[in-house]
Amino acid sequence: MGSLRGGGGGGMEEAAAIPMVDADEACALLSAATHQYLDVRMWEDFDKGHVAGARNVPYYLSVTPHGKEKNPHFVEQVSALYPNDQHLIVGCRSGIRSKLATADLLAAGFKNVRNLDGGYLSLLRTTTNQHHHNRPSPA
Repeated sequence: MGSLRGGGGGGMEEAAAIPMVDADEACALLSAATHQYLDVRMWEDFDKGHVAGARNVPYYLSVTPHGKEKNPHFVEQVSALYPNDQHLIVGCRSGIRSKLATADLLAAGFKNVRNLDGGYLSLLRTTTNQHHHNRPSPA
């Protein structure tokens, strides 16, 4: 009989193993400058607003009613920007696309990548709530 633990698992087990970070922790890590933010939204969405200091490598090149065209050079483009031991927070609009991107980066040998749970929208909600409760310090 085989062990329940061990390699070679697939599907949902691998998806559950994606390292996650919530918006509050992401804000703290980014403020402390211990992590970089990789935005995997398409360029036009990135241009409408993004995390300060973020770099943009789209996971999808296009999204149409007929389907999504994945960026075939995604991992290669990220590798050109960051070493594979760089601490990265990967985000998109809502956290779904960035979860796929994080899985691809982990499979390609990146060691310190975490998916932003809830995506850029969760960061916006968190920073809005912080501004209502605290006076922001000058940056």
